[in-house]
Amino acid sequence: QVQLVESGGGLVQAGGSLRLACAASRSIFTFNAMGWYRQAPGKQRELVASITFGVSIITNYADSVKGRFTISRDNAKNTLYLQMNTLKPEDTAVYYCNALERSGGTQINYWGQGTQVTVSS
Repeated sequence: QVQLVESGGGLVQAGGSLRLACAASRSIFTFNAMGWYRQAPGKQRELVASITFGVSIITNYADSVKGRFTISRDNAKNTLYLQMNTLKPEDTAVYYCNALERSGGTQINYWGQGTQVTVSS
């Protein structure tokens, strides 16, 4: 029903920047939370950053990206962003957009197809 489409990935030199975007097929205002995950070859998927919507807005970041990555949203464009600065080779992974919808005690998770980020040294 709901589609999430990531874009903005690519190849970048260490120290460079990329801005990932996650476009939703409907308003992201209805989601309780959204986040960015990544999975590197041979590694487990990990949460990179999340943002909780509602009365209060709460953002969280993995220790490895604190101070370098920023998660944000644009409700008018139904889009979630991840600004990635000072990229390191260890940031190389497929990045996935996630959205959590919770209503009446039930929850649904939506996932995008992923976008490849490759950081060369």
